[in-house]
Amino acid sequence: MAVYTEVSDSDVARFLSDYDVGTLQSFRGIAEGVENTNYMVHTTTGPFILTLYEKRVSGGDLPFFLGLMEHLANNGLSCPVPLRNKNGDSLSTLANRSAALVTFLEGFWLRAPAPRHCHTVGEALGRLHLAGSGFDMERPNALGLDGWKQLFETLPTAEVDTIQSGLGETIATELEALSSQWPDNLESGIIHADLFPDNVFFLKDDLSGLIDFYFACNDAFAYDLAICLNAWCFEQDFSFNITKGQALLSGYEKARKLSNDEKAALPTLARGAAMRFLLTRCTDWLSTPPGALVKPHNPMDYLRRLRFHQTAETIRDYGYKA
Repeated sequence: MAVYTEVSDSDVARFLSDYDVGTLQSFRGIAEGVENTNYMVHTTTGPFILTLYEKRVSGGDLPFFLGLMEHLANNGLSCPVPLRNKNGDSLSTLANRSAALVTFLEGFWLRAPAPRHCHTVGEALGRLHLAGSGFDMERPNALGLDGWKQLFETLPTAEVDTIQSGLGETIATELEALSSQWPDNLESGIIHADLFPDNVFFLKDDLSGLIDFYFACNDAFAYDLAICLNAWCFEQDFSFNITKGQALLSGYEKARKLSNDEKAALPTLARGAAMRFLLTRCTDWLSTPPGALVKPHNPMDYLRRLRFHQTAETIRDYGYKA
């Protein structure tokens, strides 16, 4: 979450008048994240999240995202639900941006997750993959292998090398290796594609829900799991915590068993997941507009993760126990 577009009290009040949520009491920007403009809105009926859709989010994708949240909630997954306005629409306009109002999810995200939290998250991811079955809309993963190549082509090597000398060549070599190894026969469906700790809320040790579905798409389930291994199982010194890895994988299999093909592909998928976030973080590092109330994440965090994955040979290197 972030703030790129400023809005006034009167703008928000007019927007809310189209919803049956009472009258505006207060609102404030939420500065975390890098994708959309978000505000915490308090009305006489309670708190809500107001999202204005920015740069990477295509307007044509918004019905998919909003419809998916409704579908998942209707199938037992705890997540924010878009509110429909008095015309029955979940998508509206504010400050010349597409905008939506969604329910507020109680809880907080963990700065230092323990293995028990990783187990819970793994199970929740497996349940998400099952709950997405039957959703009648599809969205290709724009940030899959082909998308990484296209994104890299937009980044001049000289600029990438200002982040770290030789980084451009490192990325080019890894993309070539991934192109030759990437699996295309894995079970697929709806994935979250961005299930970082700040997108999972807890109340004490109990998971209260998942948020931020604006990268959700159709892709391999095991790739989504690989993203979570990157996001949840590395320590601050970028060492891989194999206990957390084992917990995440066992939690996932509590909900959905991995196939032999998925297990065999996991090291490659984890490399790809690290590359995906290395590239998007390079983009944000080099292009975040001045004055935005958001700090871009350091791309080098994901180069360090990538180095670990390049040494992994099997799923057992991530703590998997049959």
